[in-house]
Amino acid sequence: MPKKKSNFRQDAKSIIVQVKEPDELLSFLFKVMPNRSRNSVKSILGRGQVMIDDTIEKQFNYKLKPGQTVTILKNKAAIKQDALIGLQILYEDDDILVINKEAGLLSIATEKEKRHTALHQLMKYVKRENPDNRIFIVHRLDKDTSGIMLFAKSNDVKRKLQDNWKTMVKERTYVALVEGKVSKKEGYITSWLRETKTHVMYSSQTPNDGLLAKTRYKFIQGNADFSLLEVNLETGRKNQIRVHMQDLGHPVVGDKKYGSKERNAIGRLGLHAKLLAMHHPTTNKLMTFEADVPASFIKKSK
Repeated sequence: MPKKKSNFRQDAKSIIVQVKEPDELLSFLFKVMPNRSRNSVKSILGRGQVMIDDTIEKQFNYKLKPGQTVTILKNKAAIKQDALIGLQILYEDDDILVINKEAGLLSIATEKEKRHTALHQLMKYVKRENPDNRIFIVHRLDKDTSGIMLFAKSNDVKRKLQDNWKTMVKERTYVALVEGKVSKKEGYITSWLRETKTHVMYSSQTPNDGLLAKTRYKFIQGNADFSLLEVNLETGRKNQIRVHMQDLGHPVVGDKKYGSKERNAIGRLGLHAKLLAMHHPTTNKLMTFEADVPASFIKKSK
């Protein structure tokens, strides 16, 4: 007598199958994914990409019952992402996690806000799979800056990334929507950055009077009111791009702290971390992560 077929649905993120008869989970997965190798299927199960009725299950011999729903996530980052607010996971493996952070979300806690941060949400996210899991912040983005952020999954990986940042990170590219028409198509800004007692950064041209900061920029498009620039960091100082755009005479849109005097035309800070290219801390493979330029930046600079 032929076996009954399982109900089967597939989309860009997952395969969803309704269980029709008793089976062990691994055996069931082999049948559902006949084109994958046995090791590949085992890896998917072991990485926590399989859910039974919305609960992650890793046991190969889990006893399936008729009526249960098995969801196979094509990307581990899709697990429970619906619970994340203000960020999207772009990549995840056993060592690192890369996100696209929205403007308005804090990277880490402050005295006033402890929970609605990228770090707090991601800590809860990884603990759903294992209560012992942790997340470590490698670098920060300002609250009102959007784009690529990198996190480590162990303290050892965090230290390796931070201690070797200059050699492991090959490119950090931002886009900045700035006020006015930038006449020079590309430029190079260097200064020494210092911080006031009120935590405002400022430039000094006196050698060694602060931390050396180097920024390259390239004009993408613009009009009489706004310019869209591609900005590459050679150093990663606090508020570096914002200070250097102020030095250029074209402050970042919405940046009252660093020289903006115009009405904020986009309702946010005009700064976005577009690209991060880096060598993986374990495999040494060169990896590139990108986050699309906000539509408002493009629209205002046309």
